[in-house]
Amino acid sequence: MNEDSTESAGADDTSSPGTAVRLDQGHIEGAGGIPERFADPGLPPHVHRLADRDERAARRAELQVATLFVISMVATVIFLVAYFAIDQDTYGYIPGIGRANLYNVVLGVTLGLSLLCIGLGAVHWAKTLMPDTEVTEDRHPQRSPDPVRRRAVESIKEGVEASQMARRPLIKYTLVGALGLFGLPPLVQLAGSLGPLPKAELSTTFWRKGMRLVRDPEMTPIKATDVTVGSVFHVLPEGIDKAEHVLEEKAKAAVLIVRLEPDDILVPKEREWGYQGIVAYSKICTHVGCPVGLYEQQTHHLLCPCHQSTFDVTRDAKVIFGPAHRPLPQLKISVNAQGYLVADQGFVEPVGPSFWERG
Repeated sequence: MNEDSTESAGADDTSSPGTAVRLDQGHIEGAGGIPERFADPGLPPHVHRLADRDERAARRAELQVATLFVISMVATVIFLVAYFAIDQDTYGYIPGIGRANLYNVVLGVTLGLSLLCIGLGAVHWAKTLMPDTEVTEDRHPQRSPDPVRRRAVESIKEGVEASQMARRPLIKYTLVGALGLFGLPPLVQLAGSLGPLPKAELSTTFWRKGMRLVRDPEMTPIKATDVTVGSVFHVLPEGIDKAEHVLEEKAKAAVLIVRLEPDDILVPKEREWGYQGIVAYSKICTHVGCPVGLYEQQTHHLLCPCHQSTFDVTRDAKVIFGPAHRPLPQLKISVNAQGYLVADQGFVEPVGPSFWERG
């Protein structure tokens, strides 16, 4: 076949509908003709499930759903028992995981199994017993006419009846039991996981009369002669490293000591609670509890780096700038027979930010 015949054949091909158009033929106009309305293809024939045709299969599906709900109930009861029976610090070996906290593992597994079985039971119920006929609905205004709204209410009632809740009370009762019990763990956790009341823990610290002031973190005692004018020491009470809750105690007991010229101290109480110009103040900011760790030697100001609350050491750590509302509590100190700085008493007021009981 020569080129002429090929081109003529290509031209003939383009004239017949449904044939491919060569890339070198350019634009070929079609007839168009998009229909104004597409025909409704309809729905495929409905296939009935085994439970629709066989009552024994439906009964078997009912028992399977109820079994899943019962398993959920049992898992929830185990969760509640374990919540009170297992010690929170109980550890054990779990294959594939290793050493783990059994308290957390048991609570997590039982609560997850409870929720999982409720979900599986609901899905199996819907797949085997609830109606699965396909339906279509034309678009309509958002608010339906009153007859249609009444029909919607009737449809809901028909749906409840079609779900066979009335015919199959076993599913209804086990579902109510599973969902009812599943609501208890959140309530138990809400009531029990808040922990014991703090009592006096927020108002007291590790400091006691006669405790030596030690450097943080070296934990070495400090003599009065070690503290020169303008120097700053970060200190803790001696023995705090052996406390039961070390971090919690350190968070409350941290103290800063500075030495000023006695004549620079403007408040008599501050001078009396110190020793030869050495004064000790809580390191915990009274705003939100950040560590007050910056000292300006020239101005005698303590600065909190979090929100810039500034305390004047010459005026009993009075707030002169920033969001804090209370001065830093002062720790009364003295010197023992060996010349070491010691606490004369604990803090006489709570340290750190305000809390509900304090106001």
